[in-house]
Amino acid sequence: MAETQCFASHCSVICKLQEVMIMRWVLRSKIHKAIVTEADVSYVGSITIDQDLIERVGFWPGEKVLVVSNTTGQRLETYVISGERNSGVICMNGAAALLIECGEEIIVMGFELTDRPIEPSAILVDENNKFLKKL
Repeated sequence: MAETQCFASHCSVICKLQEVMIMRWVLRSKIHKAIVTEADVSYVGSITIDQDLIERVGFWPGEKVLVVSNTTGQRLETYVISGERNSGVICMNGAAALLIECGEEIIVMGFELTDRPIEPSAILVDENNKFLKKL
């Protein structure tokens, strides 16, 4: 009888473990092929992005993002600052301006911690950082 109770208790623990949600970081937002229009090393830090692009992909001001240079392969994390709407501004600020320079092509990505797959919001921009299409 003791073995049966122990086994039942053990089974209960296993069943509870199977209910644990697995959380994963998944891509939520992406601006693809943007061109850095400015690099200001004297600024405190961050990436300034045209407000129109921020809204199209669902970034929040202050949100942590991964920035990848298609030009050099450099990668860095920083946070979003809202830039003038429809200006096409993509400005690397602070120390990030030493890693990714004016004229480089970049991808800006935001991620979400979730227990299920999500459909990311991704856009392609032209050489002037104007919206071309959803990806």
